[in-house]
Amino acid sequence: MFDTSTKATLRNTVQQYLAEAEKSLESPVVDNEQIRQEIKQLLKQKNAVLVAHYYTDDAIQELAEETGGVIADSLEMARFGANHEAQTLVVAGVKFMGETAKILSPEKTILMPTLEATCSLDIGCPIDEFSAFCDQHPDRTVVVYANTSAAVKARADWVVTSSIALDVVNHLVDQGEKIIWAPDQHLGGYIQRETGADMILWDGACIVHEEFKAKGILDLKAIYPDAAVLVHPESPESVVEVADVVGSTSQLLKASKSMPNSTYIVATDRGIFYKMKQASPDKRFVEAPTAGSGANCRSCAHCPWMALNSLELLRNSLRDTSGQIEVSDVLREKALIPLQRMLNFNKA
Repeated sequence: MFDTSTKATLRNTVQQYLAEAEKSLESPVVDNEQIRQEIKQLLKQKNAVLVAHYYTDDAIQELAEETGGVIADSLEMARFGANHEAQTLVVAGVKFMGETAKILSPEKTILMPTLEATCSLDIGCPIDEFSAFCDQHPDRTVVVYANTSAAVKARADWVVTSSIALDVVNHLVDQGEKIIWAPDQHLGGYIQRETGADMILWDGACIVHEEFKAKGILDLKAIYPDAAVLVHPESPESVVEVADVVGSTSQLLKASKSMPNSTYIVATDRGIFYKMKQASPDKRFVEAPTAGSGANCRSCAHCPWMALNSLELLRNSLRDTSGQIEVSDVLREKALIPLQRMLNFNKA
């Protein structure tokens, strides 16, 4: 699908962004009660609400709950914001989440603690290359993961989250459609195996989930033989094969609540542990191990870009109206079509 040069260029771009994120994390983080109180006051003054992703740090998630905000996956973050009366949405997550919120709530001000918080899936699927690839396969329906830029969404026929991807693709299979899938090759491969769909996969990957290793999980199972293994489908096939449950963040959270096991080995970003432990304080949650050339001190089970969301930057964004997300009307209208298609499908 890609030549060696294109693959190398995309991977180098991801690594450059990662290096910049890690450099930012070296700065001291001021995380104290004074800033928390400032944020609470600013949220009231600015008629704002905090929407946080499951993968942000505990302090951000805790504050979202305390102030009447929400902790959710990217789609539910945007949907919550669209239905909330607040005029300003503060999106603690990565940039494509802010863009999705703006697409669904164009009349609202969308702020982010930092616009430097991006995503390896987004970076690895640049619009020019992706659009040219789609043009080579005009007979295929274009389905893209939510972890993409507004421009890539605008080029798609469907946008899906991991929680609804299987249902949408099964529907398309029933319609006799052939599919282009982007950008996560592992999630795409999982969907392809589960549905039998005729799919061409873009060669992207999440830097966190790609580093989980089946051997490491099996080694942990030897230590915790009664543990249930919970795996996000952005993980490699070998990791998915050893899972007891494969699902989106919300699906894994639900499984950790409902299953009888006392211990869980979790192969997704460790930010989800905040809600898992909150819902099941008597259960044990163990990080699935990572290894490989892409692993480092911040990407081992935690997204370095999610980690950029600090209380200090959140306070600054609200105070200064900085980190504002803008999406042009033309792009928003195009990207809204596949997003709305998913929302309508989810209601059906």
